[in-house]
Amino acid sequence: MKSTSLAKFLIMVVFAFTTLGASMSVWRLSFVQALEQTAQRGEADLSLASDRLIAQLRRYQELVVLMADHPHLNAMMNGAFDPLAQERAQDLLLAAADKTAAVSLFFVRKDGEIVASAHQQLPENIETSGYFKRAMDGALGVSHGFSDKLNKRLFYFAAPSFGSDSQVQAALVVAVDIERIEAEWRGGRPTVFFVDDVNSVFISNRSELLFWTRPEGDVGLIPSGQDPLPFEYYDVSGREIWRINWGAYVPQDALHLTVALPILQMTGEALVDAAPARRLAWLQAAVVAAIFSVLGAIAVFTFERRRTLARANAELEQKVIERTEELSQTNAHLRTEIVERQDAEAALKRAQNDLIQAGKLSALGQMSAGISHELNQPLLVIQQYAENGAKFLEKGKPETTRNNLEQISAMAARMSRIIKNLRSFARNESEPMGQVDVVGVIATALELTQTHLKRLNVDVHWSAPDHSIYVRAGEVRLGQVIVNLITNAADAMSTSPTRALTISVTQSDRIRIMVQDTGPGIDQPDKIFEPFYTTKQVGASEGMGLGLSISYGLIQSFGGVIVGENTKTGARFIVELEPWALKEMAD
Repeated sequence: MKSTSLAKFLIMVVFAFTTLGASMSVWRLSFVQALEQTAQRGEADLSLASDRLIAQLRRYQELVVLMADHPHLNAMMNGAFDPLAQERAQDLLLAAADKTAAVSLFFVRKDGEIVASAHQQLPENIETSGYFKRAMDGALGVSHGFSDKLNKRLFYFAAPSFGSDSQVQAALVVAVDIERIEAEWRGGRPTVFFVDDVNSVFISNRSELLFWTRPEGDVGLIPSGQDPLPFEYYDVSGREIWRINWGAYVPQDALHLTVALPILQMTGEALVDAAPARRLAWLQAAVVAAIFSVLGAIAVFTFERRRTLARANAELEQKVIERTEELSQTNAHLRTEIVERQDAEAALKRAQNDLIQAGKLSALGQMSAGISHELNQPLLVIQQYAENGAKFLEKGKPETTRNNLEQISAMAARMSRIIKNLRSFARNESEPMGQVDVVGVIATALELTQTHLKRLNVDVHWSAPDHSIYVRAGEVRLGQVIVNLITNAADAMSTSPTRALTISVTQSDRIRIMVQDTGPGIDQPDKIFEPFYTTKQVGASEGMGLGLSISYGLIQSFGGVIVGENTKTGARFIVELEPWALKEMAD
């Protein structure tokens, strides 16, 4: 008894550590995947903010380029002082400044003399400035800095003005108020700031970060004129995570992204909140732990039922021996023993039926291991479309918002169909088969896996037929099979120098779907469809080896065949299904 209890205790300890290890592995992989999607959205937001800043500044650049050779300004280039010409030139610059909200425009001769300006707010030592020297070399001058006189951050563009001898004679300069540009996107998400060539934050949608500096060779930022704030960072699969406490409007757990902006002589940086990715990883880890707990409970239940059955069998055999020995003593005892034996056999039959039901529940638990993968992708898509829909709604784009809501509805319907299939399996039911368009199913599968394929740099070769090809199957389950074959092929090619995925559909007596990759091939083709067989490393994000086993069962339920084989260039999976028209004629 003690040895049995000890064995049970050790089994429970091993199972607990296994569950913990699997949950932590899922958490790690889920966090990396969610963080990658967060990075993609953050990179898009950073690119959008950078493009918006460049576009806002470019209109001032185009302004000085187009006005540099204006006749009113050329009249001020050489010759004696002409008050009327100066007045026309200043009126021209004032009108341009008022229309563009520039701080000032001024026309400067090559000797540094300002001969016309929109306002009296003139810069000091313009002849030594980098943007003026650049313009005097015949190129567009670009610079920025803080004006103590105006107490403003200014951005400068200087365009050269050429004389009749095609030599630079003067320059038209515009000063732009950066704070006025920031006002249009201050407070938006994510946190965005632009660091100049001296490692100082010059532009940001968070005013509290302005003029923070980055020490040479360091990573974080230091407040201007203050002691450094607590800062730490670490790397997650090539992504840089900052742990900071820089204010209520800056995320404390932030993904740090950068983009070079040579046209502005700056670097755009963003801090994207990584907390949602972390919460999603914990949620998926909890789901895996729950699934393992259910499987463990089923295993314990099955073990106890088997032990009860064995004890009942032993007791039954003992009773049969005892009743056989007493058979010669009395007929009454014989009838009693027969009744007791029949009762025991009935109990045995009930126990066997219970054991069969327990086996069915165990199979259902094993199948549930793949459900989180099927529901995870629509959940992430719903999250992304919901965030985008909110942004488009704020921007006054109802049609785009409507499209995002329709996509969310479609993903929710797809999740409903998946859950319906699981419920049908539990009730010993199945999704009714009907007329399914193979071309449409493949197109949908490619759409669902396009992010995964793009991340792995997989080239897809799929020439869709110009007409629909119908088979007799279940649309959701056939789509699950195609998605599984595509993702397995993509994962198999993750370490291959050539990554090409070829999909084709041929039509004869049976419809034949082929999915071929350029990976290392199948190690043991005869075991590829066995449950829990996998060639991936322990802890890999692609699953536990149930995908192809489930796909095999689904194709068989359609009356079809699925095989896997090696070719000279990789692995190839072939699915054969009955055409819809031929099946209907046979019926």
